[in-house]
This record gives sequence, structure tokens and C-alpha cells, in this order.
Amino acid sequence: MKQLKLIFLAAMALSLTACANKVEYGNASAVETVSENFGSTDLQAITDKMVDSMLTTPSVMMLTANNKRPIIFVDSVKNKTSEHIDTESVTDSISTKLLQSGKFRFIDMTKVDAVRKQLDYQNNAGMVDPSSAIKFGRQIGAQYMLYGNLSSIVKQDGSTKDVYYKMTMRLMDLETGLIEWADEKEIRKERSKTLFGL
Repeated sequence: MKQLKLIFLAAMALSLTACANKVEYGNASAVETVSENFGSTDLQAITDKMVDSMLTTPSVMMLTANNKRPIIFVDSVKNKTSEHIDTESVTDSISTKLLQSGKFRFIDMTKVDAVRKQLDYQNNAGMVDPSSAIKFGRQIGAQYMLYGNLSSIVKQDGSTKDVYYKMTMRLMDLETGLIEWADEKEIRKERSKTLFGL
């Protein structure tokens, strides 16, 4: 009985050693295929497609000609899929790439309340030298709004699951309401289970 106990403990120790986790850095731009769910490769593909399309469309090229750098605000991408997706990350990636292009300037609508509090403090708290306080009503308004939706269609038949994603984005002139640019990016992913579920 004692010998069985020792064999059992040795087997447990061996299995725990074999199951030890190993963490390594990977290439952030490598294709990620861990699951059929929306992942980093999808985010990068959408970002690249939308930014390249917007920057090379004739109407947008006219808006940004001669270093005009129109002022844009980016509305958060709406998640219309059946899964939890961090669409703020999609929005941030697109905004960052567009800003880095040097063709646009941005207003960050997510920080309006924080800016308002800071201006209120500077102008009304009595703690800031009035000559250095930034006055209310001096900010520049956006000329264009960039917005979009991420949707999906999921179908499953037995051991096969098909997921279709579609990202749609538009650039609207806030003065006229005209759409100056629109594009879509489609992604299809398929998962098939093998006989042993691997």
C-alpha cells in the first residue's frame, strides 16, 4: 500500500511538472489563429484597410491637399456582433494611424468632461493666475465625424462554425451632412473540429 502511495505521488509530481506554464513573447503582427473569435489579426487588418482606403480616396485627398489637415472627431465604433469586442481599441488604432499620417487633426470627445473640469478649475477656483488660465470658448470645433459599425454573422453546422465580420466606416462633413468617404472590410473565419476535438 505504501508503495502504491509513493507511485501515485511520483505520478502526480510528474504530471504537475509536465503541465507547467511557459510564457514567451510573440510577434504582435503575426497571424493569430487561436480561435474563430475576433482577434488581433482582425483588428490590424481592419485598421490597415480603413486607413489606407481613407487616405487614398480622391475626395479625402482633396480635403487634405496643400496641408489643410481637417479637424475630425472619431465616434466610437459600434459593436453589433454577438460577442464582446473591445471596439474602443479598433477606434484608437484607426485614429492613431490617421493622426500619424499627418493629414488630419483630432478632437478627443472622450475627454470633454475632463477638459471642462480643468477649465472650470483654472477659471473659477481662485487658485490659478487669471493671466495664465485658459479661457472658455476658445476650442476649435470639428469639421468632420468618422464613425463606424462592426457586425457579424455566425453560422454553425455540426462541427463546423463559420464567422463573418464586416466593418463599415464613414466620414461625414458636419456642416453639410454629406458623406465624403465610406468603405467596408470583410473577414471570414471558419473552425472545424476534428474527430478527437483537437
